[in-house]
Amino acid sequence: MMTSTLDTARLVEGLREQTGGFIRAVAGRSPEARVPTCPEWPLRTLVGHVGQEHRWAAELVRRGEQLPVPDPRQADPGVPDEWARWLREGAEELIRAIQEVGSDTEMHTLFGPRPAAFWLRRMLSDTCVHHYDAAFATDTAFEIADDLAADVISEKLNLLSTPAFETARPTVAGLRGRGERIGFRPRSVEGWVITRTPDTLNWERGPVEADTVVSGAVADLMLVLSHRVPPQDDRVTVTGDRALLDHWLAHTSL
Repeated sequence: MMTSTLDTARLVEGLREQTGGFIRAVAGRSPEARVPTCPEWPLRTLVGHVGQEHRWAAELVRRGEQLPVPDPRQADPGVPDEWARWLREGAEELIRAIQEVGSDTEMHTLFGPRPAAFWLRRMLSDTCVHHYDAAFATDTAFEIADDLAADVISEKLNLLSTPAFETARPTVAGLRGRGERIGFRPRSVEGWVITRTPDTLNWERGPVEADTVVSGAVADLMLVLSHRVPPQDDRVTVTGDRALLDHWLAHTSL
């Protein structure tokens, strides 16, 4: 499994950046506004989920053990005027937990032993995607640095290629294949090449030569992989075996 190319300081900075962007996207908006990319969720539930999962991950880190996944519908972010404070407090609680136990301290997760920074990276990835959800729902500009968007892609591929992940998401077993290759080619950073084998899913960074290639800005590739932007969107270009990409997307919803 490839580790993050970002150090802990950048992951912390990134979590603050993306939490801040999320806060700006939801500021002054109706709690009942619908979030099209999170079906059936009103904006209040999305806000609650982001602040709730940061606190949940902080508790995981402090205890060093797995905890039940909380229900986003039960999160209470307070009244809209309190959302900014509540969201920042949740992000800072996770950052403090990582700092207190040490980012390299190994702990149990559903995916096997991982350093505490695993949870910082996992929450940053989720926050980046939910920042887009909030921005799309409120017609607000979505901004993300290329290095963060690239790490979201790598982090998702790490999860999908972890054998234990298949237990939690059985559909991932459908990604096995006979050597088919899917490539994601951004303009500003190294690309990704995924190889489907009979036993597992492999991926690597580098030149993109594949049966199917998706090209575009790294942020847009992140959104395609996260099922937020369809591959037929004008922001990306797909060449090669389109059915192979469609099959991948059908089996990789997290």
